[in-house]
Amino acid sequence: MEQIIFYVFSVILLFAATMVVTVRNPVRAALFLILAFFTSSGIWMILEAEFLALTLVLVYVGAVMVLFLFVVMMLDIDLAPLQEGFTKYLPLGILVAALITMEMIAVLGASHFGLDIVPPPLPHPDGYSNTKELGLLLYTVYVYPFEIASVILTVAIVAAITLTLREKKSKFQDVDKQIRVQAKDRLRIIKMDAVKRPTDEEATS
Repeated sequence: MEQIIFYVFSVILLFAATMVVTVRNPVRAALFLILAFFTSSGIWMILEAEFLALTLVLVYVGAVMVLFLFVVMMLDIDLAPLQEGFTKYLPLGILVAALITMEMIAVLGASHFGLDIVPPPLPHPDGYSNTKELGLLLYTVYVYPFEIASVILTVAIVAAITLTLREKKSKFQDVDKQIRVQAKDRLRIIKMDAVKRPTDEEATS
């Protein structure tokens, strides 16, 4: 029964991931991505990685994707320019997708991750916490890669903000200057000599 559930979830995950890439509507793509996240969390639950499954649902589905959907639906995205270059870059996209598929088959094939090479995990005893085990691995064995990854992400955030930052020249009010203003500064009277308006006969002559 466990293998049947795994294969069903895997098929749904592959279908959702394919639709995320191929669907042109960004809202539908985001919804298929949410389905892919839910399916991945289900597979992680089968693998007894409850903490990662709950984190994926709470953080990505509950926060990131909701914010992404809110932004996409608030923006008026013109899909016509996005659809114009689809056929132009389709051969290159197919080539890149084929190369990535071949690399994944070579790395994640049955020759490297078969049941005869990697045995199924043993059932965990009572009181086992994968959150505790994950924390021990991150802050003991993989502490340096974890810190390096955090620094790289921080640099990427700063670089993205710097690239998108633009100086906005907008008008603003100086409240202190408005308070210190005097009556003579509010109105300026200019004396001008009276000018007589010409009549119609004088204008035509």
